[in-house]
Amino acid sequence: MAERSSSDKGFEACEEAFEPTDLVEITGVVKWFDVGKGFGFIVPDNGRGDVLLHITCLRRDGYQTILEGTRVVALIHRRERGFQAFRILSMDQSTAVHPSQLPPVKTHVQVEATSGLERVIVKWFNREKGFGFLTRGEGTEDIFIHMETLRRFGITELRQGQSVLVRFGDGAKGLMAAEIHPDDPTGRGRAH
Repeated sequence: MAERSSSDKGFEACEEAFEPTDLVEITGVVKWFDVGKGFGFIVPDNGRGDVLLHITCLRRDGYQTILEGTRVVALIHRRERGFQAFRILSMDQSTAVHPSQLPPVKTHVQVEATSGLERVIVKWFNREKGFGFLTRGEGTEDIFIHMETLRRFGITELRQGQSVLVRFGDGAKGLMAAEIHPDDPTGRGRAH
């Protein structure tokens, strides 16, 4: 079994070995979900209280993340702290709100882009700390990237050595990513 991260503390993750007998099927809408924290909540259509949705349930059922506003059909069960999703049966993202469409978060991690879209490499990224650095190559200034920037553009994580496309600007302490997109290997999203 995978070791639990600090984001799992205080929550009972979905365990494959655990098969509850009191499962109830619900339909509902994702109220919010934070990949960095590892959980979110579903608001059931039947008026029942919010249902905890843990990332381990999503991943076990083949999903990496889920967007706010996504409609789901799920099996839930009662836990010590309330209802929790046990299995995601289906997901309809036609009503989902992409993070880039949400109002801007008022944080110190936003900067106005002054560059064009450039291909860069992830130097390192630490989800626990919530930030990392990108590089355009040897001899260039590193570009700071914050987890909130990833969330705004619907990216859940970065791997060292991964190629991504960014626009960046001057932050208080140096260059800072303002926008990030997956690198499209087909060439349709090539940097200009």
